[in-house]
Amino acid sequence: MKVRIPSPLRSYTKQQSEVAGSGSSLWEVLADLDKNYPGIRFRMIDEQDGIRQHIKFFVNNEETEKLDQPVAETDTVHIICALSGG
Repeated sequence: MKVRIPSPLRSYTKQQSEVAGSGSSLWEVLADLDKNYPGIRFRMIDEQDGIRQHIKFFVNNEETEKLDQPVAETDTVHIICALSGG
């Protein structure tokens, strides 16, 4: 499946905005991403296995907060990263 990577996380993917992922759930896709791009999962998922506050996931065009969200090989996973500053 396609996984769209936001600008702040592209340092993990050698600046690629879209990478391939695999798995039957969002959790598995994130594990696959971390296998191929070490450290990227920790930027999205905290120590308690929760989604970090500044991260949003969309499967196709629908937002999900469930890491057990089923996904298919034909889906596109969009990772959205909120920017902050002062």
